[in-house]
Amino acid sequence: MFAPLRESVIGRAVNGGKLNINVINIRDHAENKHFKCDDYPFGGGAGMVMMPQPIGSAIEAADPEHKAHRIYMSPRGRVFSQKIVTELAAKQDLLLLCGHYEGVDQRVIDMYIDEELSIGDYVLTGGELPAMVVCDCVARYVDGVISGESLKDESFSKGLLEYPQYTRPAVYKGVSVPEVLLSGNHAEVDKWRLEKSLEITKKNRPDLLK
Repeated sequence: MFAPLRESVIGRAVNGGKLNINVINIRDHAENKHFKCDDYPFGGGAGMVMMPQPIGSAIEAADPEHKAHRIYMSPRGRVFSQKIVTELAAKQDLLLLCGHYEGVDQRVIDMYIDEELSIGDYVLTGGELPAMVVCDCVARYVDGVISGESLKDESFSKGLLEYPQYTRPAVYKGVSVPEVLLSGNHAEVDKWRLEKSLEITKKNRPDLLK
């Protein structure tokens, strides 16, 4: 599941020693002979629930002194945002618990987890994809992963969605790049970009302007 974290920008950052991403198999910490990690929910209901022992043991082995900020990826958590990305980027270590099936035993959350995070108002088959989203977003703010300039003017950095981007050729299939971007007038370029950011935000995410 986590193979994408070994590729592209994040993979290069890991290989270059900019950050560490350790994937832990919860099943390896199960104490029953079949390495079972889930069971039927008390009270009945569909699906299976992840058992507390394998998860608790995995967390204790990975973070014995509770130095990491521990997050359970869950659709009932606060919704992930750029503001939360910067909060998490300021922390030294993060531990992300990926739920599966119908979720995890509540005692694990109460005993080991600092907060729950959701990447949106929908339900996935597991917490692996949300965890990778968090890793990718936060990794961008680690020194040396990408250029600091790339973080300044992007969607949500100033409460607006990003303006349109263009590159060569100046004319593609009869459509030209906006003339202002070729003018060399930086003040006019900045003005145009702000206008476009406001226009796109108003159209796609008017809630951000409230």
